[in-house]
Amino acid sequence: MNIMGMPLVTIAVIFMSALGMILAAAIAIANKYLWVYEDPRVQKLDEMLPATNCGACGQAGCHAFAEALLRDETQPAKCTVSEPETIEHIADFLGVDAGEEEKRIAMLACAGGSHVARMRSHYKGLETCRAAAIVGGGPKECVWGCIGLGDCAVVCDFDAIHMDKHGLPRVEASLCTACNDCVEVCPKGLFSIHPVSHQLWVACNNRLHGEEAEAECEVACNACGRCAKDAAPGLIEIRDNLAVVDYEKNDLAGREAIQRCPTGAIVWREEDGRIVKGRETRRIVRDRPLPVKCA
Repeated sequence: MNIMGMPLVTIAVIFMSALGMILAAAIAIANKYLWVYEDPRVQKLDEMLPATNCGACGQAGCHAFAEALLRDETQPAKCTVSEPETIEHIADFLGVDAGEEEKRIAMLACAGGSHVARMRSHYKGLETCRAAAIVGGGPKECVWGCIGLGDCAVVCDFDAIHMDKHGLPRVEASLCTACNDCVEVCPKGLFSIHPVSHQLWVACNNRLHGEEAEAECEVACNACGRCAKDAAPGLIEIRDNLAVVDYEKNDLAGREAIQRCPTGAIVWREEDGRIVKGRETRRIVRDRPLPVKCA
């Protein structure tokens, strides 16, 4: 078939060639007028940073952190994933002070493993905490407690969380980067990010009172108030049947607050990660799981 004396194939080739040239010109013009300059140092910083994009620095990822460094909006030490030598190398490269950043870690507000917390039923279904939480809040008697199926360990990219033999997550402080992933994935909201200087810790989230709380978990806070009485004024208060530490007054924190806690719900965390309980805390030596209520 011919159009204006030319074969249809020839017309199609001419048309596509012309269209290609128009589009190429449009791209060239857009590139000239819409081009955004990027400091070449960003790429060099990207190469120095760990490329984990964990967000622990407060930025959307390593590239955003590099850009923030160049805008002098943050300091190299904010990258808690990098080794100290890397932090100093970045500071030297930028000609700035590395800054100081207290190490932060994820902390769990629950100590109710299977040997001390009672289960009301067996859960059978998708093996995730989020799925189990949909079924009546989970299989634990304490609806506030850790379900123990390890969603937090799965999402941790730094291998900082492992499940112990009692079904509780354990955080390895030296590996934790405070990336916040465990905080976001826990359906019970039991994880929070704290500086390591927050050594006084309430390892419970149960909101019941007295014997009612202990009937569900032997290490639950029973709201007895002894910790609040023994601590510095205003450091601890009982709120909704749970001891709450005011970390604005953390410089007043000491071990005296844990000594008379009968269940060990409030503890002192040593710098090496060891957990210290009070002298009057009831000691539990049981190692086996408690029987399930509806076996």
